[in-house]
Amino acid sequence: MNRRSVLLGLGGLAVLAGAGGAGLYATTGSAAAYARYAGGLRALVARPGVTDLVRLATLAANGHNTQPWRFHVTDAEIGIRPDPSRATPVVDPDDHHLFVSLGCAAENLVIAGAATGMPGVLETAPDGSSRYAYARGAPQPDPLLAAIAERQSTRGVYDGRAIAAGEMEALRRAGEMEGVRLVLIDDRARIDQVRDLVVAGNDAQMRDPAFLAELKQWLRFSPRSAMATGDGLYAPASGNPALPDFLDRRAFDLFVTAAAENDKYARQIDSSAGIAIFLGDRADPLHWVKVGQACQRFALTATLLGLRHAFVNQPVEVVRLRPELASLAGEPGLRPDIVMRFGHGASMPLSPRRPVATVMA
Repeated sequence: MNRRSVLLGLGGLAVLAGAGGAGLYATTGSAAAYARYAGGLRALVARPGVTDLVRLATLAANGHNTQPWRFHVTDAEIGIRPDPSRATPVVDPDDHHLFVSLGCAAENLVIAGAATGMPGVLETAPDGSSRYAYARGAPQPDPLLAAIAERQSTRGVYDGRAIAAGEMEALRRAGEMEGVRLVLIDDRARIDQVRDLVVAGNDAQMRDPAFLAELKQWLRFSPRSAMATGDGLYAPASGNPALPDFLDRRAFDLFVTAAAENDKYARQIDSSAGIAIFLGDRADPLHWVKVGQACQRFALTATLLGLRHAFVNQPVEVVRLRPELASLAGEPGLRPDIVMRFGHGASMPLSPRRPVATVMA
């Protein structure tokens, strides 16, 4: 959801990393080993079982890549509940992003289940917990299955190309869901207005010591640390260099500034073809899960179309900016839930995931 593509002062960090030579880089772990690890997490097997289904569900988008979910598996259903130990109370004090993350995982589960011969029905309770009741059946091929394995939040500069009208309509249809409103923005004047709100929100967050302290807990600077934890915001996935673990947060403190982050987000949004804003009809866990389902299907469809996307949720997370964002979306009075930018761009290293055994109750 609110993943941060933290600008780690690339010039200064390159000097730091280069000063130690090959021995310094060796302490980060192998990038090749990380690529094999990330690819294995996303493998599509010929005869998947329920454990594979859960693994595919965990590839969903989620805030800070905390993976705040627990799956309970029986012969007839898979339950999805929040894992409160993985909440982020500073950036997400009411667990909004947490429940959106559960919805993203639930949508992966529904798509992968039908496509792999375990079709079922998803039911979500008012408290935001879900159950996927499934039965064995014939696989129902769905191109979105491959997109589950390929999807990533691509937190870099895009190439600025416009999206074809047919692709925009496909994205619109993908994000349609009862209880959720999707607003697509592709005119530059309104994109610029969203950009200004994102920058304002980012500036407020980057000047908040509590936000920075929480963010740093989830940063993973080296392949070794990303593979060891299986979670968090992996630096190369944001286009930043891998760093030895002993530099990590000290480098952040030395080189990250609000001004540099603001400039980076402005450039990224300026390079994007459009903005998607998702709003639930109500501000409660049930509708936050629905928003997660809608935005995950949107993201998977974008992936299938060869498009990139990334979350820019600062105007959602900074409370005072929400009314202006809602008005800009043409939905005054509603709480905005998710903001995504999208466009054409290059792929980046994939994010880590925890072993399936650690997310099953």
